[in-house]
Amino acid sequence: MAWYNVISDNLPEVASPTQKRLSFKEKLKWTLIVLVAFFVLGSIPLFGLDPQNTFRFEQLEVLLGASFGSLISLGIGPIVTASIVLQLLNGTGILKFDLTQHEGKKNFQSLQKVMALFFILLEGAIYVFMGGLGPPQQFLGTTTYFYLQLVLIAQLLVGGILILLMDELVSKWGFGSGISLFIAAGVSKQILIGLLSPFTSAAASGGGIGFFGYPFGGEDAPVGAIWQILHGISQGIPQEFALAIAAIVATVAIFLIAIFVQSMKVEIPLSFGRIRGHGIRWPLSFMYTSNIPVILIAALLANIQLFTSLFGISQTSVAWLNGINFVQIILTRPVTMIDIGQALLYMLILIVGSVIFAVFWVQSAGLDAKSQAKQMMASGLQIPGFRRDPRVLERMLKRYIGPLTVMGAIAVGILAALADLSGALGRGTGILLTVMIIYRLYEDIARQHLMDMNPMMRKFMGG
Repeated sequence: MAWYNVISDNLPEVASPTQKRLSFKEKLKWTLIVLVAFFVLGSIPLFGLDPQNTFRFEQLEVLLGASFGSLISLGIGPIVTASIVLQLLNGTGILKFDLTQHEGKKNFQSLQKVMALFFILLEGAIYVFMGGLGPPQQFLGTTTYFYLQLVLIAQLLVGGILILLMDELVSKWGFGSGISLFIAAGVSKQILIGLLSPFTSAAASGGGIGFFGYPFGGEDAPVGAIWQILHGISQGIPQEFALAIAAIVATVAIFLIAIFVQSMKVEIPLSFGRIRGHGIRWPLSFMYTSNIPVILIAALLANIQLFTSLFGISQTSVAWLNGINFVQIILTRPVTMIDIGQALLYMLILIVGSVIFAVFWVQSAGLDAKSQAKQMMASGLQIPGFRRDPRVLERMLKRYIGPLTVMGAIAVGILAALADLSGALGRGTGILLTVMIIYRLYEDIARQHLMDMNPMMRKFMGG
Protein backbone atom coordinates (compact mmCIF):
# COMPACT_ATOMS: atom_id res chain seq x y z
CA MET A 1 0.00 0.00 0.00
CA ALA A 2 1.35 3.44 -0.98
CA TRP A 3 2.24 5.90 1.80
CA TYR A 4 -0.50 8.33 0.76
CA ASN A 5 -3.10 5.56 1.02
CA VAL A 6 -2.02 4.96 4.63
CA ILE A 7 -2.43 8.66 5.44
CA SER A 8 -5.71 8.95 3.51
CA ASP A 9 -7.20 5.92 5.26
CA ASN A 10 -6.52 7.54 8.64
CA LEU A 11 -8.02 10.93 7.75
CA PRO A 12 -11.64 11.85 8.56
CA GLU A 13 -13.91 10.58 5.82
CA VAL A 14 -17.56 10.89 4.88
CA ALA A 15 -19.11 7.43 4.64
CA SER A 16 -20.63 6.52 1.28
CA PRO A 17 -24.37 5.77 1.18
CA THR A 18 -25.27 2.10 1.53
CA GLN A 19 -28.16 2.29 -0.91
CA LYS A 20 -27.47 2.21 -4.63
CA ARG A 21 -29.58 5.25 -5.48
CA LEU A 22 -30.40 8.19 -3.22
CA SER A 23 -33.78 9.88 -3.56
CA PHE A 24 -34.22 13.48 -4.67
CA LYS A 25 -35.34 14.54 -1.18
CA GLU A 26 -32.31 12.91 0.43
CA LYS A 27 -29.85 14.63 -1.91
CA LEU A 28 -31.66 17.95 -1.58
CA LYS A 29 -31.56 17.69 2.23
CA TRP A 30 -27.81 17.16 2.41
CA THR A 31 -27.08 19.80 -0.25
CA LEU A 32 -29.07 22.40 1.69
CA ILE A 33 -27.43 21.39 4.98
CA VAL A 34 -23.97 21.89 3.45
CA LEU A 35 -25.04 25.19 1.89
CA VAL A 36 -26.29 26.54 5.23
CA ALA A 37 -23.13 25.28 6.96
CA PHE A 38 -21.00 27.05 4.32
CA PHE A 39 -22.69 30.42 4.99
CA VAL A 40 -22.55 29.89 8.77
CA LEU A 41 -18.82 29.09 8.68
CA GLY A 42 -18.28 32.13 6.45
CA SER A 43 -19.79 34.35 9.16
CA ILE A 44 -17.55 33.05 12.01
CA PRO A 45 -14.58 35.45 12.30
CA LEU A 46 -11.08 34.19 13.02
CA PHE A 47 -10.09 34.77 16.63
CA GLY A 48 -7.01 36.97 17.00
CA LEU A 49 -7.16 38.45 13.48
CA ASP A 50 -6.33 42.03 12.52
CA PRO A 51 -9.39 42.89 10.34
CA GLN A 52 -7.39 45.38 8.27
CA ASN A 53 -5.47 42.48 6.71
CA THR A 54 -8.46 41.03 4.86
CA PHE A 55 -9.52 43.91 2.62
CA ARG A 56 -6.94 43.43 -0.14
CA PHE A 57 -8.12 39.84 -0.78
CA GLU A 58 -11.86 40.51 -1.15
CA GLN A 59 -11.72 40.34 -4.98
CA LEU A 60 -10.51 36.71 -4.79
CA GLU A 61 -13.41 35.51 -2.62
CA VAL A 62 -15.65 34.66 -5.58
CA LEU A 63 -13.14 32.49 -7.42
CA LEU A 64 -11.93 30.67 -4.30
CA GLY A 65 -15.35 30.21 -2.69
CA ALA A 66 -13.88 31.84 0.39
CA SER A 67 -14.86 34.40 2.98
CA PHE A 68 -11.65 36.14 4.01
CA GLY A 69 -11.33 36.82 7.68
CA SER A 70 -13.66 33.94 8.55
CA LEU A 71 -13.10 30.31 9.42
CA ILE A 72 -13.23 29.43 5.71
CA SER A 73 -10.72 32.03 4.54
CA LEU A 74 -8.94 29.38 2.44
CA GLY A 75 -12.13 28.34 0.65
CA ILE A 76 -11.68 25.77 -2.11
CA GLY A 77 -8.17 27.06 -2.87
CA PRO A 78 -6.25 24.10 -1.37
CA ILE A 79 -8.56 21.53 -3.01
CA VAL A 80 -8.30 23.11 -6.45
CA THR A 81 -4.55 23.66 -6.09
CA ALA A 82 -4.06 19.99 -5.20
CA SER A 83 -6.14 19.02 -8.24
CA ILE A 84 -4.11 21.29 -10.53
CA VAL A 85 -0.75 19.98 -9.27
CA LEU A 86 -1.81 16.34 -9.42
CA GLN A 87 -3.27 16.66 -12.91
CA LEU A 88 -0.08 18.29 -14.15
CA LEU A 89 2.07 15.56 -12.56
CA ASN A 90 -0.14 12.83 -14.01
CA GLY A 91 -0.47 14.51 -17.41
CA THR A 92 3.28 14.95 -17.81
CA GLY A 93 3.97 11.35 -16.72
CA ILE A 94 5.91 12.26 -13.56
CA LEU A 95 3.25 10.31 -11.65
CA LYS A 96 1.31 7.58 -13.40
CA PHE A 97 -2.21 6.54 -12.48
CA ASP A 98 -4.31 4.25 -14.65
CA LEU A 99 -7.57 6.14 -14.30
CA THR A 100 -9.45 3.57 -16.36
CA GLN A 101 -9.05 1.09 -13.48
CA HIS A 102 -10.75 1.25 -10.07
CA GLU A 103 -7.44 0.92 -8.23
CA GLY A 104 -5.89 3.78 -10.23
CA LYS A 105 -8.82 6.07 -9.51
CA LYS A 106 -8.72 5.18 -5.80
CA ASN A 107 -4.98 5.95 -5.59
CA PHE A 108 -5.48 9.22 -7.48
CA GLN A 109 -8.26 10.33 -5.10
CA SER A 110 -6.28 9.29 -2.01
CA LEU A 111 -3.22 11.29 -3.08
CA GLN A 112 -5.41 14.24 -4.02
CA LYS A 113 -6.94 14.25 -0.52
CA VAL A 114 -3.52 14.10 1.14
CA MET A 115 -2.22 16.90 -1.12
CA ALA A 116 -5.30 19.01 -0.33
CA LEU A 117 -4.56 18.62 3.39
CA PHE A 118 -0.93 19.61 2.74
CA PHE A 119 -1.99 22.75 0.85
CA ILE A 120 -4.47 23.65 3.61
CA LEU A 121 -1.61 23.70 6.11
CA LEU A 122 0.84 25.35 3.68
CA GLU A 123 -1.51 28.10 2.53
CA GLY A 124 -2.70 28.71 6.08
CA ALA A 125 0.89 29.15 7.27
CA ILE A 126 1.72 31.43 4.32
CA TYR A 127 -1.38 33.59 4.94
CA VAL A 128 -0.50 34.03 8.61
CA PHE A 129 3.31 34.27 8.61
CA MET A 130 3.38 36.56 5.56
CA GLY A 131 0.91 38.93 7.23
CA GLY A 132 -2.10 38.31 4.96
CA LEU A 133 -4.18 37.10 7.89
CA GLY A 134 -2.00 38.19 10.78
CA PRO A 135 -2.68 39.25 14.37
CA PRO A 136 -3.08 42.94 15.34
CA GLN A 137 0.11 44.94 14.86
CA GLN A 138 0.18 46.17 18.46
CA PHE A 139 1.35 42.66 19.47
CA LEU A 140 4.17 42.60 16.89
CA GLY A 141 7.49 41.44 18.36
CA THR A 142 5.90 39.84 21.41
CA THR A 143 5.34 36.21 22.38
CA THR A 144 1.61 36.88 22.20
CA TYR A 145 1.94 37.67 18.48
CA PHE A 146 3.55 34.29 17.79
CA TYR A 147 0.94 32.41 19.82
CA LEU A 148 -1.84 34.23 17.99
CA GLN A 149 -0.24 33.21 14.70
CA LEU A 150 -0.38 29.55 15.76
CA VAL A 151 -4.01 29.96 16.84
CA LEU A 152 -4.89 31.48 13.46
CA ILE A 153 -3.17 28.64 11.57
CA ALA A 154 -5.04 26.09 13.69
CA GLN A 155 -8.36 27.78 12.88
CA LEU A 156 -7.56 27.86 9.16
CA LEU A 157 -6.64 24.17 9.31
CA VAL A 158 -9.98 23.33 10.94
CA GLY A 159 -11.87 25.43 8.39
CA GLY A 160 -9.98 23.88 5.47
CA ILE A 161 -10.70 20.36 6.70
CA LEU A 162 -14.39 21.23 7.13
CA ILE A 163 -14.53 22.50 3.53
CA LEU A 164 -12.79 19.30 2.38
CA LEU A 165 -15.33 17.15 4.24
CA MET A 166 -18.29 19.22 3.03
CA ASP A 167 -17.07 18.83 -0.56
CA GLU A 168 -16.91 15.08 0.02
CA LEU A 169 -20.36 15.10 1.62
CA VAL A 170 -21.94 16.86 -1.36
CA SER A 171 -20.18 14.54 -3.83
CA LYS A 172 -21.46 11.42 -2.06
CA TRP A 173 -24.82 12.50 -0.66
CA GLY A 174 -25.87 15.62 -2.56
CA PHE A 175 -26.02 17.15 -6.02
CA GLY A 176 -22.83 17.80 -8.01
CA SER A 177 -19.72 18.71 -6.05
CA GLY A 178 -19.01 20.93 -3.09
CA ILE A 179 -16.51 23.00 -5.10
CA SER A 180 -19.18 23.95 -7.64
CA LEU A 181 -21.77 24.54 -4.90
CA PHE A 182 -19.50 26.90 -2.96
CA ILE A 183 -18.59 28.91 -6.06
CA ALA A 184 -22.25 29.25 -7.08
CA ALA A 185 -23.27 30.23 -3.55
CA GLY A 186 -20.54 32.86 -3.28
CA VAL A 187 -21.25 34.35 -6.71
CA SER A 188 -25.02 34.45 -6.11
CA LYS A 189 -24.41 36.33 -2.87
CA GLN A 190 -22.11 38.82 -4.63
CA ILE A 191 -24.60 39.38 -7.46
CA LEU A 192 -27.43 40.12 -5.02
CA ILE A 193 -25.22 42.55 -3.10
CA GLY A 194 -23.94 44.14 -6.30
CA LEU A 195 -27.48 44.56 -7.62
CA LEU A 196 -29.61 45.41 -4.59
CA SER A 197 -27.42 46.67 -1.73
CA PRO A 198 -28.34 50.28 -0.79
CA PHE A 199 -25.28 50.61 1.45
CA THR A 200 -22.22 52.52 0.33
CA SER A 201 -18.69 51.29 -0.23
CA ALA A 202 -17.59 53.65 2.53
CA ALA A 203 -19.94 51.93 4.95
CA ALA A 204 -18.79 48.50 3.81
CA SER A 205 -15.15 49.38 4.51
CA GLY A 206 -15.83 50.71 7.97
CA GLY A 207 -16.65 54.35 7.18
CA GLY A 208 -20.02 54.23 8.89
CA ILE A 209 -23.43 52.85 7.99
CA GLY A 210 -24.60 54.36 4.72
CA PHE A 211 -28.00 54.17 3.07
CA PHE A 212 -29.19 55.34 -0.34
CA GLY A 213 -25.75 56.78 -1.04
CA TYR A 214 -25.44 58.84 2.14
CA PRO A 215 -23.03 57.33 4.68
CA PHE A 216 -22.16 58.92 7.97
CA GLY A 217 -19.31 61.31 7.35
CA GLY A 218 -19.95 62.17 3.70
CA GLU A 219 -21.78 61.40 0.49
CA ASP A 220 -20.81 58.37 -1.60
CA ALA A 221 -22.30 56.09 -4.26
CA PRO A 222 -24.18 52.97 -3.08
CA VAL A 223 -22.86 49.50 -3.84
CA GLY A 224 -26.02 48.17 -5.56
CA ALA A 225 -26.31 48.88 -9.29
CA ILE A 226 -30.02 49.73 -9.04
CA TRP A 227 -29.30 52.33 -6.37
CA GLN A 228 -26.34 53.61 -8.41
CA ILE A 229 -28.74 54.35 -11.26
CA LEU A 230 -31.00 56.36 -8.95
CA HIS A 231 -28.00 58.04 -7.32
CA GLY A 232 -26.49 58.94 -10.70
CA ILE A 233 -29.77 60.46 -11.91
CA SER A 234 -30.42 62.40 -8.69
CA GLN A 235 -26.87 63.74 -8.45
CA GLY A 236 -26.48 64.40 -12.18
CA ILE A 237 -23.60 61.94 -12.65
CA PRO A 238 -24.13 60.35 -16.11
CA GLN A 239 -21.01 58.14 -15.89
CA GLU A 240 -22.24 56.47 -12.72
CA PHE A 241 -25.64 55.89 -14.32
CA ALA A 242 -24.10 54.49 -17.51
CA LEU A 243 -21.71 52.15 -15.65
CA ALA A 244 -24.53 50.72 -13.54
CA ILE A 245 -26.69 50.11 -16.63
CA ALA A 246 -23.72 48.52 -18.44
CA ALA A 247 -23.04 46.19 -15.50
CA ILE A 248 -26.65 44.99 -15.39
CA VAL A 249 -26.84 44.53 -19.18
CA ALA A 250 -23.53 42.64 -19.21
CA THR A 251 -24.71 40.36 -16.40
CA VAL A 252 -27.97 39.49 -18.19
CA ALA A 253 -26.16 39.00 -21.52
CA ILE A 254 -23.63 36.62 -19.96
CA PHE A 255 -26.43 34.60 -18.37
CA LEU A 256 -28.26 34.21 -21.69
CA ILE A 257 -25.16 33.43 -23.77
CA ALA A 258 -23.87 30.92 -21.23
CA ILE A 259 -27.24 29.13 -21.13
CA PHE A 260 -27.39 28.98 -24.93
CA VAL A 261 -23.85 27.64 -25.31
CA GLN A 262 -24.34 25.17 -22.46
CA SER A 263 -27.43 23.74 -24.21
CA MET A 264 -25.53 22.95 -27.44
CA LYS A 265 -24.99 19.22 -27.91
CA VAL A 266 -23.87 16.61 -30.39
CA GLU A 267 -26.07 13.50 -30.34
CA ILE A 268 -24.65 10.14 -31.37
CA PRO A 269 -27.16 7.50 -32.54
CA LEU A 270 -26.69 4.19 -30.70
CA SER A 271 -28.71 1.00 -30.59
CA PHE A 272 -29.28 -1.75 -28.06
CA GLY A 273 -27.50 -4.78 -29.48
CA ARG A 274 -29.95 -7.36 -28.12
CA ILE A 275 -33.14 -5.43 -28.87
CA ARG A 276 -33.69 -4.81 -32.55
CA GLY A 277 -35.30 -1.56 -33.56
CA HIS A 278 -34.61 0.19 -30.24
CA GLY A 279 -31.97 2.82 -29.71
CA ILE A 280 -31.09 6.14 -28.14
CA ARG A 281 -29.19 9.28 -29.01
CA TRP A 282 -26.20 9.66 -26.68
CA PRO A 283 -25.63 13.40 -26.02
CA LEU A 284 -22.14 14.91 -25.92
CA SER A 285 -22.22 18.51 -24.70
CA PHE A 286 -20.38 21.18 -26.71
CA MET A 287 -18.98 22.27 -23.33
CA TYR A 288 -17.68 18.73 -22.91
CA THR A 289 -15.63 19.41 -19.79
CA SER A 290 -18.22 21.87 -18.46
CA ASN A 291 -16.86 24.58 -16.15
CA ILE A 292 -13.91 22.61 -14.75
CA PRO A 293 -11.14 24.09 -17.00
CA VAL A 294 -12.08 27.70 -16.30
CA ILE A 295 -12.39 26.97 -12.56
CA LEU A 296 -8.86 25.58 -12.58
CA ILE A 297 -7.27 28.37 -14.63
CA ALA A 298 -9.14 31.08 -12.72
CA ALA A 299 -8.08 29.54 -9.39
CA LEU A 300 -4.48 29.33 -10.65
CA LEU A 301 -4.48 33.03 -11.57
CA ALA A 302 -6.09 33.87 -8.22
CA ASN A 303 -3.40 31.93 -6.37
CA ILE A 304 -0.65 33.70 -8.33
CA GLN A 305 -2.10 37.11 -7.45
CA LEU A 306 -2.58 36.06 -3.85
CA PHE A 307 0.94 34.76 -3.28
CA THR A 308 2.61 37.67 -5.09
CA SER A 309 0.69 39.98 -2.77
CA LEU A 310 1.66 37.97 0.32
CA PHE A 311 5.32 37.82 -0.66
CA GLY A 312 5.42 41.56 -1.26
CA ILE A 313 5.98 41.35 -5.02
CA SER A 314 4.88 44.48 -6.86
CA GLN A 315 1.40 44.04 -8.28
CA THR A 316 2.44 45.84 -11.47
CA SER A 317 4.52 42.74 -12.34
CA VAL A 318 1.37 40.58 -12.45
CA ALA A 319 -1.08 43.26 -13.56
CA TRP A 320 -1.24 41.72 -17.01
CA LEU A 321 -2.74 38.58 -15.46
CA ASN A 322 -5.71 40.58 -14.18
CA GLY A 323 -8.92 41.13 -16.07
CA ILE A 324 -9.74 44.83 -16.51
CA ASN A 325 -13.16 46.46 -16.71
CA PHE A 326 -12.91 47.40 -20.39
CA VAL A 327 -16.43 48.85 -20.49
CA GLN A 328 -15.61 51.17 -17.60
CA ILE A 329 -12.47 52.34 -19.40
CA ILE A 330 -14.47 53.08 -22.57
CA LEU A 331 -17.02 55.12 -20.60
CA THR A 332 -14.57 57.05 -18.42
CA ARG A 333 -11.39 57.72 -20.42
CA PRO A 334 -9.68 57.19 -23.80
CA VAL A 335 -8.67 53.61 -24.53
CA THR A 336 -4.91 53.05 -24.88
CA MET A 337 -2.93 50.33 -26.62
CA ILE A 338 -1.85 49.09 -23.18
CA ASP A 339 -5.51 48.56 -22.27
CA ILE A 340 -6.12 46.62 -25.49
CA GLY A 341 -2.94 44.57 -25.00
CA GLN A 342 -3.84 43.72 -21.40
CA ALA A 343 -7.35 42.66 -22.42
CA LEU A 344 -6.08 40.48 -25.29
CA LEU A 345 -3.38 38.85 -23.13
CA TYR A 346 -5.90 38.09 -20.39
CA MET A 347 -8.20 36.48 -22.95
CA LEU A 348 -5.31 34.45 -24.40
CA ILE A 349 -4.28 33.22 -20.94
CA LEU A 350 -7.83 32.05 -20.15
CA ILE A 351 -8.23 30.34 -23.54
CA VAL A 352 -4.87 28.50 -23.50
CA GLY A 353 -5.21 27.62 -19.82
CA SER A 354 -8.74 26.28 -20.33
CA VAL A 355 -7.60 24.07 -23.22
CA ILE A 356 -4.66 22.65 -21.25
CA PHE A 357 -6.75 21.85 -18.18
CA ALA A 358 -9.60 20.49 -20.32
CA VAL A 359 -7.26 17.95 -21.93
CA PHE A 360 -5.89 16.91 -18.54
CA TRP A 361 -9.38 16.72 -17.04
CA VAL A 362 -10.71 14.46 -19.79
CA GLN A 363 -7.94 11.97 -19.00
CA SER A 364 -8.16 12.16 -15.21
CA ALA A 365 -11.96 12.18 -14.91
CA GLY A 366 -12.61 9.19 -17.16
CA LEU A 367 -14.18 11.28 -19.95
CA ASP A 368 -11.83 10.04 -22.68
CA ALA A 369 -13.06 7.97 -25.62
CA LYS A 370 -11.85 4.65 -24.19
CA SER A 371 -13.62 5.13 -20.84
CA GLN A 372 -16.82 6.35 -22.48
CA ALA A 373 -16.79 3.39 -24.88
CA LYS A 374 -16.53 0.98 -21.95
CA GLN A 375 -19.43 2.72 -20.22
CA MET A 376 -21.60 2.50 -23.32
CA MET A 377 -20.74 -1.16 -23.89
CA ALA A 378 -21.57 -1.94 -20.27
CA SER A 379 -25.01 -0.40 -20.90
CA GLY A 380 -25.54 -2.73 -23.87
CA LEU A 381 -25.12 -0.01 -26.50
CA GLN A 382 -23.35 -0.17 -29.84
CA ILE A 383 -23.14 1.68 -33.15
CA PRO A 384 -25.98 0.66 -35.50
CA GLY A 385 -24.71 -1.48 -38.37
CA PHE A 386 -21.36 -2.30 -36.71
CA ARG A 387 -20.30 -5.32 -34.72
CA ARG A 388 -20.29 -5.09 -30.93
CA ASP A 389 -16.66 -4.12 -30.36
CA PRO A 390 -15.43 -1.43 -27.91
CA ARG A 391 -12.61 -0.51 -30.30
CA VAL A 392 -15.10 0.47 -33.01
CA LEU A 393 -17.03 2.60 -30.53
CA GLU A 394 -13.82 4.16 -29.21
CA ARG A 395 -12.65 5.15 -32.70
CA MET A 396 -15.98 6.77 -33.41
CA LEU A 397 -16.01 8.67 -30.08
CA LYS A 398 -12.48 9.98 -30.67
CA ARG A 399 -13.77 11.88 -33.70
CA TYR A 400 -16.12 13.80 -31.40
CA ILE A 401 -14.54 13.96 -27.94
CA GLY A 402 -11.18 15.42 -29.03
CA PRO A 403 -12.63 18.37 -31.00
CA LEU A 404 -15.38 18.98 -28.43
CA THR A 405 -12.81 19.11 -25.63
CA VAL A 406 -10.70 21.72 -27.42
CA MET A 407 -13.54 23.78 -28.96
CA GLY A 408 -15.57 23.75 -25.75
CA ALA A 409 -12.54 24.87 -23.75
CA ILE A 410 -11.81 27.68 -26.22
CA ALA A 411 -15.44 28.80 -26.07
CA VAL A 412 -15.56 28.79 -22.27
CA GLY A 413 -12.22 30.64 -22.12
CA ILE A 414 -13.51 33.35 -24.49
CA LEU A 415 -16.78 33.65 -22.57
CA ALA A 416 -14.98 33.90 -19.23
CA ALA A 417 -12.62 36.58 -20.56
CA LEU A 418 -15.42 38.62 -22.15
CA ALA A 419 -17.45 38.28 -18.96
CA ASP A 420 -14.61 39.70 -16.86
CA LEU A 421 -13.81 42.47 -19.35
CA SER A 422 -17.46 43.54 -19.46
CA GLY A 423 -17.51 44.47 -15.77
CA ALA A 424 -20.50 42.29 -14.96
CA LEU A 425 -21.78 42.04 -11.39
CA GLY A 426 -20.11 39.46 -9.16
CA ARG A 427 -17.12 39.12 -11.52
CA GLY A 428 -17.79 37.87 -15.03
CA THR A 429 -15.95 34.58 -14.60
CA GLY A 430 -17.95 33.90 -11.46
CA ILE A 431 -21.24 34.50 -13.26
CA LEU A 432 -20.25 32.22 -16.11
CA LEU A 433 -19.26 29.49 -13.69
CA THR A 434 -22.49 29.87 -11.74
CA VAL A 435 -24.67 29.64 -14.85
CA MET A 436 -22.85 26.51 -15.99
CA ILE A 437 -22.98 24.97 -12.52
CA ILE A 438 -26.71 25.59 -12.15
CA TYR A 439 -27.47 24.41 -15.69
CA ARG A 440 -25.47 21.20 -15.22
CA LEU A 441 -27.20 20.68 -11.86
CA TYR A 442 -30.58 21.17 -13.53
CA GLU A 443 -29.71 18.60 -16.21
CA ASP A 444 -28.49 16.04 -13.66
CA ILE A 445 -31.57 16.44 -11.45
CA ALA A 446 -33.96 16.28 -14.40
CA ARG A 447 -32.27 13.14 -15.73
CA GLN A 448 -31.92 11.25 -12.46
CA HIS A 449 -34.77 12.39 -10.22
CA LEU A 450 -37.63 13.72 -12.32
CA MET A 451 -40.03 10.93 -11.34
CA ASP A 452 -39.47 11.09 -7.57
CA MET A 453 -40.01 14.86 -7.23
CA ASN A 454 -42.99 16.69 -5.82
CA PRO A 455 -45.51 17.26 -8.69
CA MET A 456 -45.09 21.05 -8.53
CA MET A 457 -41.29 20.74 -8.57
CA ARG A 458 -41.54 18.28 -11.46
CA LYS A 459 -43.64 20.77 -13.43
CA PHE A 460 -41.08 23.49 -12.72
CA MET A 461 -38.28 21.24 -14.01
CA GLY A 462 -40.18 20.68 -17.23
CA GLY A 463 -41.42 17.15 -16.53
